Amino acid sequence: MIREAHVNGIRLVYREEGDPAAPALVLLHGRTADHNDWNGITQHFAARHHVLAPDLRGHGASDRPGSYPLPEMAADVVALLGHLSVERVRLVGHSLGAVVAAHVAMGRPDLIERLVLEDPPPAYPIKGRPPIVEDGPAAFDWRMMHDTERQLIDPDPAYVEGLARITAPTLVLSGTRSPFEPDLAERVPGAELVRVEAGHLVHMDARKEFLRVVDAFLEQGAPHLTKRTSPGQT
Repeated sequence: MIREAHVNGIRLVYREEGDPAAPALVLLHGRTADHNDWNGITQHFAARHHVLAPDLRGHGASDRPGSYPLPEMAADVVALLGHLSVERVRLVGHSLGAVVAAHVAMGRPDLIERLVLEDPPPAYPIKGRPPIVEDGPAAFDWRMMHDTERQLIDPDPAYVEGLARITAPTLVLSGTRSPFEPDLAERVPGAELVRVEAGHLVHMDARKEFLRVVDAFLEQGAPHLTKRTSPGQT
């Protein structure tokens, strides 16, 4: 079911699946994507969760307010959870969505039961990235691209320091062929790292393994997954 909510001063569109009485699971997509990035995955998790997959501001059918500070994007997610009276959540974020998820976890630790960061950008300056070139109308706001790019390639020191304040059990899921180093696994206290034979889009390149690893972490705590490399399945 596609729904919308007016929260934090903007309209957020989100997909909702599963039993509202089940544990809440929020999926945050990567940059330029929307809730459709989780097609098939939402149905898998909805068997045991109340799944919420929002379009982040500047993406999909959600509003394009023209302002894209990462802490404000996290505040959108927190406001949506408040609107839906969700008190505890299992939070999964990919790429930009992982950074937003980390902001949520550091700012509202009371909300987060478990945290999954799928191939997040590193929390150190990224060198040598080619400039963004706008190539016409898109299903996202180009201003969002420029604003978030500045924040991702030169992370705010407050974000870097805040990672050490995350208290939720955390899984960092990294693609072995990703351009990003999984340094957040070293910055978030007690975080577990699993490397999967995949690129940046782990949930697409190795969906079966992504689901297996995330299921294990969400449902069992997965203490045996610490710092290991998964063989991966496609």
